[in-house]
Amino acid sequence: MRRARIRQKYLSSDALCREFFRGRRSFHMSSFFSSAYCPLLVLCLLVTGCESTPNRAPVVDRATVESENAGSEVSTRRPDAYIIKKGDTLYSIALSHGIDQKSLAEWNNISDPGAIHVGQQLYLSSPSLLAQPALFPIRETTLPSPVVTTPVIVSPNVAKPQASTDKLKTEPRGFKLPYSDQAIAQLKGLPGAPPLVVPVKVDPMTEKNTGTEINPIPPAAEDPYDGDRVDWIWPTRGKILGVFSEGSKGIDISGNAGQAVAASANGKVVYSGAGLRGYGKLIIIKHNNTYLSAYAHNSKILVKEGQTVVRGQKIAEMGNTDASLVKLHFEIRKNGKPVDPLKHLPGISG
Repeated sequence: MRRARIRQKYLSSDALCREFFRGRRSFHMSSFFSSAYCPLLVLCLLVTGCESTPNRAPVVDRATVESENAGSEVSTRRPDAYIIKKGDTLYSIALSHGIDQKSLAEWNNISDPGAIHVGQQLYLSSPSLLAQPALFPIRETTLPSPVVTTPVIVSPNVAKPQASTDKLKTEPRGFKLPYSDQAIAQLKGLPGAPPLVVPVKVDPMTEKNTGTEINPIPPAAEDPYDGDRVDWIWPTRGKILGVFSEGSKGIDISGNAGQAVAASANGKVVYSGAGLRGYGKLIIIKHNNTYLSAYAHNSKILVKEGQTVVRGQKIAEMGNTDASLVKLHFEIRKNGKPVDPLKHLPGISG
């Protein structure tokens, strides 16, 4: 009985479709929706609606947002900032960056070089070089609009103002010569006239006080020590393996493992350790407010920071720490800048 009803239902639907396409009789939409094709039509509408969704919810990558936020925090740090690491000292930081330790302390308001700590941020340049605030506020002014003027025709009988031709002459200044045959011959350009000597006026007070002839003093040659003279000696004996250049901030001296390394001049040990990359076990000695000396690649360090040393005192033993062979790398720094040690040492080591 049930199968008969289903069959009758499909037959009636089939007949309804034939009537719709052939136009035998009027077709009513209510009859169509009540047929067995109504569920199929609803299913097609649902599938079409899912495929035509215009806008989708945006997908935000949380990792990208976090990285952008972290980048904005890092950008607030000055580009010349340096974070102090374990084993760093003010002098080692200045040496590695080619900066004068006095300037480094001044830029960071450090009165005691030993008071720095791990994690502290140091500025490697003067703050005034990064930001130059205006000394006075600058007022914004609006420029007046250009005024259009009408040309005026001047009648010919109006005399034009005569421009002044008197100009102030500053150079060269003229001078008067005392009367003499030599002066007359020189002024007339006579052949064989001796060169003209121009008298120089001298302050009479100076002549009275000194009683000596005043001669111009030639400019003095630049003193490499600038008043802070240091009596240097060679820190060790050996052959020179490398000289001072753009790629090398000092000289390399060959030797044997354990060979004595001496202080090149009197001073105070301001760094003793192996925290500076590329130098191995390193010693830095401060000789005065101008000069430092550095001794690198030692196998053994015999002095401590803060210790006073004298010229020729053994401070280390030669080695090859952070180097490919046994040698001493020796540097001299003037106001934080490397200079050629061969221009300061007293001769060639034997």
